[in-house]
Amino acid sequence: SRVTSLGQLEMTWRSRLHFPPLLVRVLHKSRLRYYGKPEKKTDMPYQAYFEVADASGMMSVVLWNSLCPEWYNSMKVGTVLLLEQYAIKTSYPFKTQPTPGDSQMKRFTTIEINLNVRDPPTKISIIPEEMVKPEWGLPDVKYRFITRSELDDLPNNHSCDVIGLVTFVGRAERARKREHGEDFWLYRWAHAIDGTSDQPFILEIFATSQPDVFERIHPMTYLVCTQMRVVRDPTENPSSRTYLTTSNESQIFVSGWHKGQPYTKDTKVKSFIRWTRTQSEADQMKKAVIGGYYPFPRPPNNFSKY
Repeated sequence: SRVTSLGQLEMTWRSRLHFPPLLVRVLHKSRLRYYGKPEKKTDMPYQAYFEVADASGMMSVVLWNSLCPEWYNSMKVGTVLLLEQYAIKTSYPFKTQPTPGDSQMKRFTTIEINLNVRDPPTKISIIPEEMVKPEWGLPDVKYRFITRSELDDLPNNHSCDVIGLVTFVGRAERARKREHGEDFWLYRWAHAIDGTSDQPFILEIFATSQPDVFERIHPMTYLVCTQMRVVRDPTENPSSRTYLTTSNESQIFVSGWHKGQPYTKDTKVKSFIRWTRTQSEADQMKKAVIGGYYPFPRPPNNFSKY
């Protein structure tokens, strides 16, 4: 009875010093960000964004510092949270925005909820799914799965989710975050098929905050990648260079991690599983490739263009 809604919070936050508890479901989760600098003396300079929702709409939650190692892995997409003693701040304007699975959902973008160790010390409780009541009106997690046959019609930077059977995975490669910096992004290329096209999904997968999953992308595993972005060169043949790359809010899952994930109820995921049951494992294994150098996107045909 004391719980407030995100909509009420947005209307009344300026007139309050203390905020009532919130009951919300996690719909999106960003990678963990390290913002440490030598001159700053923060013990655990970590930060992560979550997009949470209730019946009134969706809002950002920011998890700070030592709460990140304590809570980041437990706060999964689909998790229901009871939040108490949190702070409210005006939104950071340059934050990336995930594309919601439900395009009708209202977004509250003027403020964000901050979860801190102190000032005030936030209390986070995870509500087990079997205890979640329908009358709370919490929205379900919705996805935007596409098939490989639909990919060629999608514009550059379109956000989507994909599922496929891995047929190729490249070695881990590094790219500098900044031209002369010492920090690197770690990534690898993968191919995945779903039976709807002769062509595979070409996936550029960055190691974000799921190193255990990133290491276990192997041929013949069922791979799910959410919040992927379409990358295409409009001057080229649409199918030759179109690929998908991870975004700040991407989540990656391989065989062994799928159980209990919200996407297992999606119709396109069920359709993919039905297709895999018609395939011969031995035939697919013959086509599977691992490792090696994968030059993609391919360089132009002549040197002057390059």
